[in-house]
Amino acid sequence: MSSTSPGATDGRTGSMIETRSIDYVPDDERHGKVSHQGPFWFVGNFQPFTLALGFVGPSLGLSLWWTIVAGLAGIAFGTLFMAFHATQGPVLGLPQMIQSRAQFGYRGVLLPLIGTLFTFVGFNVVDVVIIKSGLESIFGWNPVVVAVAITVIAALVAIFGHDLLHKSFRVLFWISLPLWIVLTCGVLFGGVTGTATSAGGFTFVAFLAQFSVAASYNITYAPYVSDYSRYLPRNTKPSAIIASVFVGAAASPAWLIPLGAWMATYLGASDALAGINQTGNDTFSYLGSVLAVVSTLVLVATMGLNAYSGMLTVVTGLDSLRSVTPTRNLRVVTIVVLAVVWLIGSLLLSNATTALNTTLLIMLYLLAPWTAVNLTDYFFVRRGHYAIAELFTPNGIYGAWSWRGLVAFTAGVLAEIPFVDLPFFVGPAATALGEVDVAFIVGLLVSGLVYIAVTRSLDVSGELAFIDSKEHA
Repeated sequence: MSSTSPGATDGRTGSMIETRSIDYVPDDERHGKVSHQGPFWFVGNFQPFTLALGFVGPSLGLSLWWTIVAGLAGIAFGTLFMAFHATQGPVLGLPQMIQSRAQFGYRGVLLPLIGTLFTFVGFNVVDVVIIKSGLESIFGWNPVVVAVAITVIAALVAIFGHDLLHKSFRVLFWISLPLWIVLTCGVLFGGVTGTATSAGGFTFVAFLAQFSVAASYNITYAPYVSDYSRYLPRNTKPSAIIASVFVGAAASPAWLIPLGAWMATYLGASDALAGINQTGNDTFSYLGSVLAVVSTLVLVATMGLNAYSGMLTVVTGLDSLRSVTPTRNLRVVTIVVLAVVWLIGSLLLSNATTALNTTLLIMLYLLAPWTAVNLTDYFFVRRGHYAIAELFTPNGIYGAWSWRGLVAFTAGVLAEIPFVDLPFFVGPAATALGEVDVAFIVGLLVSGLVYIAVTRSLDVSGELAFIDSKEHA
């Protein structure tokens, strides 16, 4: 594998601000640890957005226990895909979407990039809405001032980059953990009481809606994962990183979704931060207020994560249109522009619960076909063997437009349309199934199967010979 890429910059300048962006991380700069991956992804999900996922089932009439079952099943399903993407970072030393050029082509990758950018910006828009509305209801803080302040902080964290993100998440892990333990004990052992606003029951539609939202939560992390594992040593065991990411990313939603479902069922909560505040203060005086602030900090750090990966997506897109040098200045400008976009979007949006459900579903429709193509290529077609330098070459062995990946991705998205169930459009298949949304499952299956079919004619042995000749040149 080539160890350089065009436009690579020196990542050992000693500056606190990360220099690298879409370029390859050489072996001598690999300083990450597998043990950091679990807490990193645990904290990434240990925040109000995750808690709000538990509101979906009760809002549709699903009982507390069926909401928990659907939420846990969805999280386990979605995290499985996410965790397998993490193995690509140590092997390739590249951001996730640069690697996707192997499936879609140097310029063809622009198609899935649209979906991933929508994901990163969409998460931050909803995050800001959750924070500004929550802090206004709890403390009476001006929502516009809050929105601007947290946007600036998130952007700064993203500008400093990979190492600060990891350190911030580790610190927030140890601050948050004891607070959530105390609050959860208050719920479990009677310190917090409430009366069920509705007993709820079971409907397949509500169950599938809760399952889909939970599954989408970690599937939509799939384009992020190798962005934060690419600094791990090349010889990192795949089983170790899969286990670390899976346990970390699944454990916190498995904790908070049931807690959110309880708040929605027994307290009638519809605002995550307000629910945290009420439940915490009922456990101990001021616990809720403290936990609301700490949860806000975690959510802001997660916004930094979205901004960082959003920057990588935009720079990859720019480079796919016209080769760019991935300088530090380009990173900073891109993050600032993204911050302005999500700030404006959040100020125009008011209903966080509706936005949460709809945004996650649209993300899932776009990313399920991409993740199927990417994982199928990595594990079953090319089996982790890629020519790094060729991913930065418009007319290299992967081509400018790789029809195989584009056909498989498009087929998956088109196959989903009849099955989607959105507030503004319900597909005919979804209507026939009683508005049960199985679109993302259809997208996964169709894109994966189509990609396997169209790559039967791919000369993988020729690619391997080319890679071997480059490595021994």
